[in-house]
Amino acid sequence: MSQAALGTAPAAAFRPGAVAAARRRGPGERQVASLLIGLLCAVLVLIVALPLWTLLSKAVQDTDGRFVGLANFLTYVTTPTLVASLVNSVWIAGLSTAIVVPLAFVYAYALQRSRIPCKGLFYAAALLPIFAPSLLSALSLVYIFGNQGILKGALAGASIYGPIGIVLAEVLYSFPHALLILATALALSDGRLYEAAEALGTSRARVFRTVTLPGARYGLISATFVVFTIVITDFGIPKVIGGQFSVLATDAYKQVVGQQNFPMGAVVGLILLVPAVLAFAVDRMVRRRQVALLSARAVPYAPKPRRRRDLVLLLYAGTVAALIVATYGTAVWGSFVRYWPYNLSLTLANYDFASAEPGGWEPYFNSLRLAGLAAVIGTALVFTGAYLIEKVEAAPGGRALAQFIAMLPMAVPGLVLGLGYVFFFNAVWNPLNVFYGTLTVLVVNTIAHFYTVAHITATTSLKQIDREIEAVSASLKVPFWRTFGRVTVPICMPAILDIAVYMFVNALTTVSAVIFLYGADSKLASVAIVHMDEAGAIASAAAMATVIMLTAIAVKLLHLGLDRFLFGRLQRWRAR
Repeated sequence: MSQAALGTAPAAAFRPGAVAAARRRGPGERQVASLLIGLLCAVLVLIVALPLWTLLSKAVQDTDGRFVGLANFLTYVTTPTLVASLVNSVWIAGLSTAIVVPLAFVYAYALQRSRIPCKGLFYAAALLPIFAPSLLSALSLVYIFGNQGILKGALAGASIYGPIGIVLAEVLYSFPHALLILATALALSDGRLYEAAEALGTSRARVFRTVTLPGARYGLISATFVVFTIVITDFGIPKVIGGQFSVLATDAYKQVVGQQNFPMGAVVGLILLVPAVLAFAVDRMVRRRQVALLSARAVPYAPKPRRRRDLVLLLYAGTVAALIVATYGTAVWGSFVRYWPYNLSLTLANYDFASAEPGGWEPYFNSLRLAGLAAVIGTALVFTGAYLIEKVEAAPGGRALAQFIAMLPMAVPGLVLGLGYVFFFNAVWNPLNVFYGTLTVLVVNTIAHFYTVAHITATTSLKQIDREIEAVSASLKVPFWRTFGRVTVPICMPAILDIAVYMFVNALTTVSAVIFLYGADSKLASVAIVHMDEAGAIASAAAMATVIMLTAIAVKLLHLGLDRFLFGRLQRWRAR
């Protein structure tokens, strides 16, 4: 903490009792803090709680708005086609999870517990699907196994348009999400356990069963629930490659957009909410039971070279990485091909989006505007809100309410939140309905959708800052907003940049939440991909998805460069 930031701090300010000084701010400052916390609560209630409450209300009303209780749910469970969609969604999600988690665990094991070369390259290849809309994995499989695919006979007569295609595409799309969790779970381990096992002559298989797996069990549980939730709530992949195979996400779309049956759409949305809420609750319980894997006396585990193990894991990681890159690369290649697969000469005609999309390039620029606004506004709201909750000693009830609502979006799938926004912002009684179909509501929805992860990132960064900084500023009569601007923000700048990039990339690639909310002048690139695919313009759809993916990757590379610069300048105080 510099003198320029807070002035010369007396030694007494650093005594243990000085922390209490932060609670004895002047009446005017407490009023400002209480007002800001109240405003934060109001914003979160508006963008998260009220849309979800409206969704719940719509599910117990008929099409005329009259209360009908559980009649809509009874209609749902007595309609065979709707129940079939529920069964389809559950077993598709279960099968995809059963495939993804073991694959990702072995891949993470290769990255963290072996001495294979080029780990950074393998890690980057595995994360490629994160930077693309979920639809791109489905489009890639259409190019490979579709009716005009280069390997259309490889499925032994089975069609890629249906459950097979959905499972394969979901495995590709959800793989990096599971990998991030499992790589983190395997990154920390006490090397003394492995040294003791080796000294006792314990077999490697038994060490794996008794040391490695127990140490990663919480990561395995979290990855399982995350993948299951991602798959069961995904809309883009079933829409592109599902054919006539119905799932909950496409049912919700049909009910709301196709049949204008809003009550039944709300029922489907609430059913989609159940597995996500259960997964969130179980994950929270598991995290509370998790214990630290590294104590103060622990020795970080460093894998020793083992030729056979490293060779096998290198072949495995190389195969998986090559499959991911080749699959996505096929769609990118197809976007430059004149007429797949009969005329493979290269052309830029597919990037003339005006031939397949009335708005031409406008949806892409709308997505850039959405991503930019979500990154700037969302980051400012999230970080300021996290500071008010974590560091400001005022309005404890308001801070608790804000913390609760801030965690809600983690348990709400994007499709469900989008339905809530339809019913709330499109209601005739709501004066905010003038924003429905505009870029404004899309920005608000995107911020709400990705609020929780950004909030956790911000609070984690803020928890690393000693509370004595606030105590010293209070003892020196420095307002908390000056401490926030001159001390907290510079210290947390890397985390702020992480939040901004997270918001930007996810705003570019999201489709589930925004599919219901766009208007004639606010269509997004991800929505345009859906419409171009419906019209049969697969090459143009792949081209638009490629542009989104390359933009997201470019932003991430820029982020890495800025992050290094910021750590070099603003984080110099961390070094000796």
